Amino acid sequence: MKVLKILFILIFFSSFAYADKNMKIGIKGKENEVSRIIKVVMYDNYYKPNSFQIKAGETIKFEVENAGMLVHEFNIANKMMHMKHQPEMEKMAENGILLAFSIDKEKMKKMAKMDKTMGHSHSNSVLLEPKEKGSIIWKFDNAVNIEIACNVPGHYQAGMIAKADIN
Repeated sequence: MKVLKILFILIFFSSFAYADKNMKIGIKGKENEVSRIIKVVMYDNYYKPNSFQIKAGETIKFEVENAGMLVHEFNIANKMMHMKHQPEMEKMAENGILLAFSIDKEKMKKMAKMDKTMGHSHSNSVLLEPKEKGSIIWKFDNAVNIEIACNVPGHYQAGMIAKADIN
């Protein structure tokens, strides 16, 4: 039985060791390089549209609106990056920054002075309260294996993921 447990642990953790280590997700884009604008609406646990056709090297401005009743995130990353970001989002929830229906922005500013991950100031992501709007300009330069996802606790697991096909 002990051998089975050890074997399970080795197989489980080795699957993470061979996960996509390619952190090529692109870079923050410049307004004067935007080739098109994509309007995205976030509902409770899904995006509309739920997939994106992107040309390699293209710079896109995503205009994002949260039409849901819950806080949502629009985050451009690969799966491994989402997995690493989720504990940060959980920590924000545990510290009362990230609430179901709102974001305590004052508490976020204070906590970010002690722990920069609490500031949620990522160029590849926008975190929005219900009825809020935001935007991201992103250049898909050297970008592969991209997912657009919400990392608010439980949302990724509920399937709030959009596909980005880069050609």
